[in-house]
Amino acid sequence: MADGAIAGAVGSTALNVVSYLDMALRGRPESDVPQETVDRLAGIAHVDLGNGARAANRRSGLGPLIGYGLGVVAGVGFALYAGGRRQPLPVATGLLGAGVMTMTDGSITVLGISDPRTWRRSDWISDIIPHLAYGLAAAATWNRLRRPPARGR
Repeated sequence: MADGAIAGAVGSTALNVVSYLDMALRGRPESDVPQETVDRLAGIAHVDLGNGARAANRRSGLGPLIGYGLGVVAGVGFALYAGGRRQPLPVATGLLGAGVMTMTDGSITVLGISDPRTWRRSDWISDIIPHLAYGLAAAATWNRLRRPPARGR
């Protein structure tokens, strides 16, 4: 399970790098979804984030941490599914990318933050590409952490 957590953390890093590159290349603003997620979860848990700048700073710090947490959890889930075995890279990439995308998009839907049914094509592309990067990086890391198949004598 530790290797799954490592693979998930590497995948999360790749997702963030691709997202930040997209922001830099297209000049688009960062998403406010992570901070909105923190607000909704804090409300559900009856946690006071404070006021003003202090609350904004907490949202800015906790939002990305929630994303990393989801990525690590997805990696652990994949480790349980894979049972310690290497997986074909395309299959693992798809499972991990789609899995973490479903977790994130599902959670923001359930929390009432966004409705993916209303997204434009550019919104979907901005969502799919980083999640594919997550899947590829996590899958490659998972397979790299596995022992190579034994060679015939």
